Amino acid sequence: MLRRIERLLVDLAIISVLGLGVLITATVLLRAFFNSGVPDAIVMVAELMVAAVILPLAATTANRAHIVVEFVSNRMPPRVRDGLVVFGSIFGLLALAPLIWAGWREVTHTIASGGYFFGDLNLPKWPGRVIFLAGISFCWLRLAIMVWRDIGAMRRGEPLADTGYGPEQTEEA
Repeated sequence: MLRRIERLLVDLAIISVLGLGVLITATVLLRAFFNSGVPDAIVMVAELMVAAVILPLAATTANRAHIVVEFVSNRMPPRVRDGLVVFGSIFGLLALAPLIWAGWREVTHTIASGGYFFGDLNLPKWPGRVIFLAGISFCWLRLAIMVWRDIGAMRRGEPLADTGYGPEQTEEA
């Protein structure tokens, strides 16, 4: 079920990027040829950027596709490397927790106050805030599941599945 949600979030991020391309292109063309523009284009670009960056975080985490610096950890024994992966995941959980709390407070405040962006269209603020909270929350959930599974694998003496870390990794992967 979580994989389906992650796939949906990635698809929404793709739609956001396509929307960004269309919006920016339309704005440039309207400015160049008609000395006009799309109303509130800056606000829409900012909100679409939130979706494009935040929504795929859970899928990125599930695939362990974050940027890693491993020139030191590759020289360590596999158990130590696995421990570092789990430590990094736990640290990520702790780092995301305040973002979730702040996101929740911002969503509830924005919805309760009826906040909107000042501009021609008076766009509401809540969709971007909800998108941020959803993306960060699903990333946290995926990370928590991975920590649980990784600790279980380490207790059983198994290597972590699909970590993508270590010298046995090939260039094709």
